[in-house]
Amino acid sequence: ALAAVWEGVPLQRCTVHKLRNLLAHAPKRLHEEITADYTDMIYAATAEEMKERRKAFVRKWQLRHPAVADSLEEAGEALFAFTKLPPSQWKSARTTNAIERLHEEFKRRIKTQTVLPSAATAAMLFWALLASGQITMRKVDGWKTLPKISSSQEMIDVAA
Repeated sequence: ALAAVWEGVPLQRCTVHKLRNLLAHAPKRLHEEITADYTDMIYAATAEEMKERRKAFVRKWQLRHPAVADSLEEAGEALFAFTKLPPSQWKSARTTNAIERLHEEFKRRIKTQTVLPSAATAAMLFWALLASGQITMRKVDGWKTLPKISSSQEMIDVAA
């Protein structure tokens, strides 16, 4: 949806779900080691360090258990899109859990209706749930470093 409004918005794959996928491709005896290597890579301090650890991860697991390395490679650059943001925002951008939770809550609220009459109705319901406090969203870590927008109402209208 965001890509339809703002051209060039990068796609971020969820790092938590990718770890689960990697573990699903390996026997249980390797889970602890895969998790340690993956965590070491994803939580590296810099994008360059992450790139080096990614190469090492693929090299190691291509030899030990190729399905794990192939699964990581399948995610491509979308798994590391968060590194284009300031490091203060990496914690929030690594995972899509907040978005998924919001989506599940929204689905729960509208499950009695099979179809909403229009996109505008969906946007109104979403904003009403936010305004009433029935859906709450936590602040993005690093939100103080986000660029200021001249008209936040205009951006909300565009996004809706």
